[in-house]
Amino acid sequence: MEQSTTIIRDAAWIVAWDETNQCHAYLRDADVVFTGNTIVHVGRGYEGSVDAEVDGRERLVIPGLVNIHAHPSGEPLRKGITDETRSPGFHHSSLYEFLTVFDNDAEGRLASLQVALSELLLSGCTTITDLSLPYEGWLDTLAASGMRAVVAPGFRDARWYTRDGHSLEYHWDEDAGREAFAVARQLIDGAEQHSCARLSGMVYPAQIDTCSPQTLRDAYDYAEERNLPWQIHAAQSVTEFHEMHRRHGKTPIQFMQDTGVLGHRTIIGHAIFLDHHPWLHWTTREDLSLLADNGVTVAHCPTVFARRGITLRSFGEYLRRGINLGMGTDTYPHNFIEEMRAAAYYARVIAESVDDLNTSDIFNAATVGGARALRRDDIGRLATGCRADVVLIDISEPSMMPLREPLRSLIYVAADRAVRDVYVDGQQVVAEGKVLSMDYPAASQALQGAQQRSLARTSDLDWAGRDADTMSPMVLPDMPESR
Repeated sequence: MEQSTTIIRDAAWIVAWDETNQCHAYLRDADVVFTGNTIVHVGRGYEGSVDAEVDGRERLVIPGLVNIHAHPSGEPLRKGITDETRSPGFHHSSLYEFLTVFDNDAEGRLASLQVALSELLLSGCTTITDLSLPYEGWLDTLAASGMRAVVAPGFRDARWYTRDGHSLEYHWDEDAGREAFAVARQLIDGAEQHSCARLSGMVYPAQIDTCSPQTLRDAYDYAEERNLPWQIHAAQSVTEFHEMHRRHGKTPIQFMQDTGVLGHRTIIGHAIFLDHHPWLHWTTREDLSLLADNGVTVAHCPTVFARRGITLRSFGEYLRRGINLGMGTDTYPHNFIEEMRAAAYYARVIAESVDDLNTSDIFNAATVGGARALRRDDIGRLATGCRADVVLIDISEPSMMPLREPLRSLIYVAADRAVRDVYVDGQQVVAEGKVLSMDYPAASQALQGAQQRSLARTSDLDWAGRDADTMSPMVLPDMPESR
């Protein structure tokens, strides 16, 4: 079948890929052309025939942003609930008391997924890595969204729970873990073979403290066999760090090294509590070097941790040590540009210096850093032969003006307000700031109902029987009734 050709003509600004210097670079007053799902020209004066033409004179054209860590089937449900929850017994991590209590149901998962995917597309993100427990309709909903999706079905040998709000216990069932791993392999096959050709797979043993060493090793061997990326949550809480040391006498990262699961295909979300982190007052300083020497990627998701007073120490330091960094949206909102802004600000605050990083470091993490983690060189950049994942930013949008430096205006000011059109694999999925592939308002309305059902279950799931208003009080009290 003959493929159509689209040109974005005379774009005011293009973030093009400089092949010689292996970096993004600005190109002004030039064209981006794609045929089918492939970019065929980035440069000035294209003279070939085209089937569709887009006026680029008031546009900044950037590559689609690459998200390497998200939980879209559940996180949007928690909006207005876990923004400032407190868990002093677990160093204010939300993992152990809150994520197990404010849960989603089958109907709500699909609505949550569509809300998250819509938010991502509207903020210029064209690739999502979806780390979820399997559920019905998952792959088909991802495919229908028009996004490029990396499917990461979770499996584990244990689940955590607390009976007192300060001690963490684990219920182990390695037979169930093996069964879940088998299901994950089947889903990865289903993703790789899906007719939309935009789905791929990732091996995802859920957490370092909920998987046995044998499961970790088997999962990594499978990723090697299939040449797939491999991701795990590790060094994400003080509690987890001390639990791994209690079991093995090692930090989580040193345990991963000894188990043989640190490598160039390894992605760690979130790798915050390494042995140099000041909250730990630890005696070694080995973890950063282990990540760098093994070619590991860190999936950085700043917002969810900043809500708990936690951040990477620091983004710039990880880069200077030679660690590849990618970006994720581990919480609501799934606004990828705002996540980039947060990464820049928090890094500079915690490092107490603007010199900790440059804006280009953040943009690289959100594009080529993420692509590298996913073992791809055909996304995250605008260059001939790459996939046609293209985002058009309106530089006449008031929040982009006055315009001197377009990426700074986009990341630090305008964010999603200036995103106008988005193409994934050459197909338009956002037009004039509206999602074409999903009914975003209807999904949001369905999610409203799902949240109400979740809130009604809270006291039955909480260890202390607390209701939602006790665990997550309203910002303001109700007005007393007039007498």
